[in-house]
Amino acid sequence: MKEIFTTKYAPDPVGPYNQATAYNNTLYVSGQIAIDPSTGELVTGDIEAETRRVMENLKAILENAGTTFENVLKCSVFVSDMHNYSRINAVYAEYFNDDTAPARELVEVANLPKFVNIEISLIAAL
Repeated sequence: MKEIFTTKYAPDPVGPYNQATAYNNTLYVSGQIAIDPSTGELVTGDIEAETRRVMENLKAILENAGTTFENVLKCSVFVSDMHNYSRINAVYAEYFNDDTAPARELVEVANLPKFVNIEISLIAAL
């Protein structure tokens, strides 16, 4: 049976979806953008701050489901500007062990929800 996960420590969805769903011991986390869950405001200023907020939102959802970044199997990263690749990677790397980092793609797109600069979704084992 599908299970729904929701935490107040990550932003509410901006559409008709849930923060995360699980099925057969696999967690599917919806794309997160740089919304601060305590204020509902977008974190802006630089790509590092946006990326860190996104990663903290993902961390909160993982913890709510009883798992961690160590169990992440795959990340999908969508960015508005590929020139930010190394700056995004620097923050992203703080959350993963190099030896056990998940599979990933990073794709430049024309636009993202609320016209943010980064969105990340993931799949993790429970």
